[in-house]
Amino acid sequence: MERRLIYAILLMLVVAFLPALFLKHPRTSGAAGVDTTHATAAAAPQAAVPQAAAAAHVPTAVPAARTRAAGAAPPVPAVAETVTVADPVARFTFSSVGAALERVVLPGYRAFGGPSRGRPVELLRAGDRMLEMRLVVGQDTIPLDSVPFALERTAHGATFRGQAGGLTVALSYARTGGQGYVLDVGGQVGGLAGQGALLLVGLGSGFANVEADSIMNYRSYAVVGRRGSPVSLAFSKVKPGETSTLDGPFDWVGIKSKYFMSVLLSPDSTRPAFGGALATGEEPEGRYGYRASTWATMPVGPDGRFHYQLFIGPQAFRALRALGRDLDRASPYGWKFAFIVMPISVWITQLLLWLHQTLSLAYGWVLILFGVAVRLVLWPLNQKAMKSSVAMQAVQPLMKEIQTRHKDEPQKLQQEMMKLYREHKVNPFGSCLPMLLPFPILFALFFVFENTIAFRGVSFLWLPDLSLKDPTYVIPLVMGASMYALSRLGQMGMPPNPQAKMMTIFMPIMMTVLFLNFPSGLNLYYVVSNLVSLPQQYLINKARQREMARRRGST
Repeated sequence: MERRLIYAILLMLVVAFLPALFLKHPRTSGAAGVDTTHATAAAAPQAAVPQAAAAAHVPTAVPAARTRAAGAAPPVPAVAETVTVADPVARFTFSSVGAALERVVLPGYRAFGGPSRGRPVELLRAGDRMLEMRLVVGQDTIPLDSVPFALERTAHGATFRGQAGGLTVALSYARTGGQGYVLDVGGQVGGLAGQGALLLVGLGSGFANVEADSIMNYRSYAVVGRRGSPVSLAFSKVKPGETSTLDGPFDWVGIKSKYFMSVLLSPDSTRPAFGGALATGEEPEGRYGYRASTWATMPVGPDGRFHYQLFIGPQAFRALRALGRDLDRASPYGWKFAFIVMPISVWITQLLLWLHQTLSLAYGWVLILFGVAVRLVLWPLNQKAMKSSVAMQAVQPLMKEIQTRHKDEPQKLQQEMMKLYREHKVNPFGSCLPMLLPFPILFALFFVFENTIAFRGVSFLWLPDLSLKDPTYVIPLVMGASMYALSRLGQMGMPPNPQAKMMTIFMPIMMTVLFLNFPSGLNLYYVVSNLVSLPQQYLINKARQREMARRRGST
């Protein structure tokens, strides 16, 4: 009995402490909002960074902006003309200066932090831009981010044409039919004289914070890509002024936050188009507002043509699964334990989404239904565990006799104990399994609530957001009370055990303290699981008392 109790305590400590140690952090204020001005002045490129060889597919630093014409005058700021490429789920605004993306609005999602709080999510930081481009041709680096392009609106997007460093450049952005959050990007560079080039595509310095829990959001900022399987480089690992590389080749590459992602996709998933990525650390916004100027590299052939797709939107499980390419694993569930947690979490996520859609239930009711279902599924195992526990109690006197007789003979003691188990058909671990099975589900659910955008901002009863803690702390207190009631009920009819009595008080208190800052949805599931277990435990107690009486009568 003591050994089984220790095993249960150890697993509960693992479930409780690991997420708290690695994943929960205090909050801080949100980041700056997004500039929504439509007419801007494009200034000259920022200060040069160290030069790298043009032939490399992944330079060790972003090549400095340098045109072919030596001694040429710096570019004159130009007034930008903007164009918006929109569909029902996203609005992309491009500037004619640099043909870069300067605003992304997602009408279907609301900002919960930063100056844009309460309005639709705007992903780009104020003054930040994506898809700025530079061409490395031979020993020269030709900046395109300050070129005043001629803008031509098309039926599905826009085309930009301009000249830089003796080259002609045409860029096109267009919506893709039937795919939300995805743009088709194509380009043609003329004047390369058949020598090819290296294209650097800017991915910005990180999204604007739009989350209430800004620190957890900032800690999720990373460069991501897939070379066989997804890899990542956290912004927090890149110190200000230093440049880190993520070596490809990549099928896709981009940046992400906790709930949103922007990635460049190769036209053919079997032929990686991106050589790698570079991230140069910038001064953070506050203590945790990590920033890293990120560029992806893409070789351009002698014909000067290049093509890729851009996905920029939410990390919605079904949307990413539909795109394939392991995009749904860009933010894997489970941190270091992903190889164990990820399969369970994916299964739970799919089930919860299916229940929500099929039954047209709010996610709060879906969690309640899921908690009830888990306990009903475990009911037969609980019955077997009860019988195993009664059988163990029946052979306790014989076990103590064997332990006393062979206390100095460990090998003989083990042999006699196994013989006793066989003769009385007792499984020493039979009562542990049902007690331990709910904890992998609980552990996986923690990461589901941490990572799944479907629960972001979803309210239920008095809970404002199932993905965040209960600000009133009511639900974790109810969880602790239900856990205590279940523990006390489980000890009724059992032989006196000081250790078990102590744990009946200690474990609910410890779990309540730990769950205070855990997602309220996780607390809701655990409360329901405990409450459903109360009548089950009562019935088990009655059955256990009858079984023990029967065994005493037969001896």
